[in-house]
Amino acid sequence: MICDINISGVIMMNFHILTLFPDMVMQGLNTSIIGRAVEKEYITIDAVNIRDYTLDKHGKVDDYTYGGGAGMLMQAQPVYDACMAVQAKIAERKKNTVGARVIYVTPQGKTFRQEMAREMAKEEDLIFLCGHYEGVDERVLEEIVTDYVSIGDYVLTGGELPAMVMVDAIARLVPGVLHNSDSAVTESFHDGLLEYPQYSRPEVWRDKRVPEILLSGDHAKVDAWRLEQSIERTRKLRPDLYAAYIENHDEG
Repeated sequence: MICDINISGVIMMNFHILTLFPDMVMQGLNTSIIGRAVEKEYITIDAVNIRDYTLDKHGKVDDYTYGGGAGMLMQAQPVYDACMAVQAKIAERKKNTVGARVIYVTPQGKTFRQEMAREMAKEEDLIFLCGHYEGVDERVLEEIVTDYVSIGDYVLTGGELPAMVMVDAIARLVPGVLHNSDSAVTESFHDGLLEYPQYSRPEVWRDKRVPEILLSGDHAKVDAWRLEQSIERTRKLRPDLYAAYIENHDEG
């Protein structure tokens, strides 16, 4: 298998986003940490315009739904052809026929969580399908989709924002993307806990002082304090996560 390798010798991760609004996707992801990761070739982001693959001479990609109902539905043909074009490029690069995972962002999918982000970050290629209007013809979803994923129990106008959220969450777990490699394992949801409170200079602000233990230089005590704070914060704000954490550690 041939992998994409960046100049540092690290395997690159490739995000392919099937969308009707590629400019929206690229403008949103080509900034800040993710933008720098693209520049340094730790990841690549390719926004594929589904409209480029329609056979309709007017560039049409949607039509009315059979059986009636409000709104239009994205047609199967342009979505399928766009996805197959991306899969073909991946297969050519990797010199094998194993297809990349195709993630359809939909409120009907499994809720996206940090555990899922970590699992997807192990992939070399991920394809995201962004629906619009009333969604996508079910027949093409049955043909190409491997994962149905939601970012929450609400409805948006399209799949671009959820796809961007997931790309951001996944990309920051790719080696090299974050400047500090410890960041990805000390934040919220690591070990099932929310992140502990953090402080910076000055030591006193509006009569509020930085906790003395953080100024002590005793790393063991600092670590113990941070764990205690994470547990207490999780107990107060996310009792569901706290219960799972206690259950897992009782079993351990």
